[in-house]
Amino acid sequence: MKTNTFPFLKEEVSALGFGAFGLKGVFGTFSESEAIDSIHASWDQGVNLIDTARHYGESEAIIGKALATWQGQRPFIATKAECIGPLKQWGIPVDVEECFPKGHITKEAETSLRELGVDSIDLFQMHLYWANWGTEGYWLDELETLLQQGKVRSIGVSLPDHRHDMALPLIHSGRIHSVQTIFHLFDPTPIDCFLPTCAANEVAVLARCVLDEGGLTGMLTPDMTFGEGDFRAGYFDMGPRASYIERVEALKQYVPEHASSLVSLALRFVTAHPAVTSALSSMHIRKYAEENIKVFDEPELAPEIVQQIRFQHRWIRNFYGPKVLPQI
Repeated sequence: MKTNTFPFLKEEVSALGFGAFGLKGVFGTFSESEAIDSIHASWDQGVNLIDTARHYGESEAIIGKALATWQGQRPFIATKAECIGPLKQWGIPVDVEECFPKGHITKEAETSLRELGVDSIDLFQMHLYWANWGTEGYWLDELETLLQQGKVRSIGVSLPDHRHDMALPLIHSGRIHSVQTIFHLFDPTPIDCFLPTCAANEVAVLARCVLDEGGLTGMLTPDMTFGEGDFRAGYFDMGPRASYIERVEALKQYVPEHASSLVSLALRFVTAHPAVTSALSSMHIRKYAEENIKVFDEPELAPEIVQQIRFQHRWIRNFYGPKVLPQI
């Protein structure tokens, strides 16, 4: 498994990270034993970074059980403090006082430590950040206090949607060590300013949604439906769906000459940029984990192919916005 250096800690982490969103059950059902088996298999094959959140249901508890029965080297554990109360709309800014009132981040970290069964968390992130929160305040002070206390080893933020540039002032501030953002074949815009800025300021980048909720694997069909509770129900229909499928079909021109599969193309495109520390993919099913891991046996994607995809296949849209506009 290819590794990259997490800048602040100067530690090697896997270029492919175990994204634990699927442990919430948002991509279909699974048993706890199946999930732990997939986690162990991933760790055994060199995927040493796992990213979860308080928001991901029983995810932290499942990872804690996997850690308790794991005989190998301790993986790099990242988790996130969740916004208090239900958000009106995920893609609409809220005040930091409403989302993370004083003391809430600290309580979230302490809960995560108990659920995971660890003495410290390698990366503790806020699961939401808006530029209007600025680059200082009690919320950032709380994160730094956790760092000083040794409860966490590094701190960062996770951005709510495709608007990654909102984090640039915070990155320049030098007060955070990592930013998590959306980055995939259809949205290569982090390459423009975000990734160079992170590299220049030695801030780690966790790329998420690298397979765009599975759509970039080629699995989507015109009549596909998703089960109750599946996060993707309606997601691809903010589109329209036909446009999405058409654009995925256009990417198949690179398979198999430049990539063995669309999964390979997607993962290698994101990890081709040296500023990307780890690309997160949901791997709660062992079959998917092994398919993702196998990609890193292939050579790096040629620079000219990266550039061609970057400029010819970008599709700027925001599937994380509200389906229905709020009443004014």
